Amino acid sequence: MITLYSGPLSLFSRKVEIALTEKGLAFQRIVVPFNQTTGYDPRHPEVLALNPKRQVPVLTDCGLVLYDSTVINEYLDEAYPEPKLMPDTPVERARCRLDELYGDEILFQALKPLMHRTEPPSPDRDRRIAQEADALIAEEGLLRHYDVLEQKLAGRPFFGGRLSLADISLFMGVLFIRRLGGPSLDGYPGLAEWYARLKLRPAFAQVVAEMAEADRRLSFPVAMRQGRSA
Repeated sequence: MITLYSGPLSLFSRKVEIALTEKGLAFQRIVVPFNQTTGYDPRHPEVLALNPKRQVPVLTDCGLVLYDSTVINEYLDEAYPEPKLMPDTPVERARCRLDELYGDEILFQALKPLMHRTEPPSPDRDRRIAQEADALIAEEGLLRHYDVLEQKLAGRPFFGGRLSLADISLFMGVLFIRRLGGPSLDGYPGLAEWYARLKLRPAFAQVVAEMAEADRRLSFPVAMRQGRSA
């Protein structure tokens, strides 16, 4: 049995969950404790024992221990090759890896200034104002990333010839932007259609629903902080 140590609001753990479900793989999910005040502390002892990075996701399979969502998902695609989540040719796989990196390293870094919106508000008024000012600046940058993604899609249903690990990574980035009250997809028809299409797939829909429920239990309401619907 595959075991995955996951977090209720962990973007990178949910990436792995989507890949596992898209492949129809049975797995045991261990959800580690998390709250918006202390995060993952105290950290799960098995995660500490298995991952020197001290964080989820961690996946074990037949004695193999893996961490880092990209390493895990590429392993899953090689070990359990149907359905494929990586393209067939070296050039296409390289492009897929770059698109996944865009989601994991570029889009995720750009959305981080919005993450305070689900945390309890700081008691320091000046800090709250500064945080939201930084978030509004970040939103302008996120629109530029939407431009890039719209151009990359170029009217195609997926970022490659078929659903790939790149789509999973980029979907999670856009999902986090939206759940954090970031810019809508209005004016980006290709990106909006791609996002809506993926949300209808069972693996993606399950993650969207579970994260919404986790936000209801664990997060400060974004709409209350902004005074508008997220």
